[in-house]
Amino acid sequence: MADTLAKYRAKRDFKVTSEPAGGGEANEAARAFVIQKHWASHLHYDFRLELDGAMKSWAVPKGPSYDPSVKRMAVQVEDHPIAYNRFEGEIPKGQYGAGKVIIWDRGTWSPVGDPAEGYERGHLKFDLHGVKLRGRWALIRMKGRGSEKQPPWLLVKDRDDYARAESEFSVVDEEPDRVAAA
Repeated sequence: MADTLAKYRAKRDFKVTSEPAGGGEANEAARAFVIQKHWASHLHYDFRLELDGAMKSWAVPKGPSYDPSVKRMAVQVEDHPIAYNRFEGEIPKGQYGAGKVIIWDRGTWSPVGDPAEGYERGHLKFDLHGVKLRGRWALIRMKGRGSEKQPPWLLVKDRDDYARAESEFSVVDEEPDRVAAA
């Protein structure tokens, strides 16, 4: 099996940053998700789903929306170790992703169908059981030129009991702070 964390490790100097080099326990019975609010060169939200022994990761510039008509850009980035689920702090200047990181939401996720197949196909449906985010969501890979180093996806809320119009409720505006430590 390929080292899915090789790109992650290559971008970081672990003598300088307090980010984890690896570690964390996989748990298929209760797959973790985390969203980290990240003040790097631009504020964005790092959306991470535990899958295949790592955290599959996407940078979502505007953060998630409970409005099914709003499709949020989600740029796929390198896999992160499961231990990253607990990371909060300051990534030092001069390091990849320099800036403040907080845990904005966390919980578990349940795949709809086979998650490995959905991820490979580029249409991953899942239910989130978080502090801020709940209900059914989808990550949909956009058709690109095939040469993207960071493939573009869309993060979309499904129509369900949790869905709300963006004009009525913006989760990133109304829930800006970190969630309490577990």
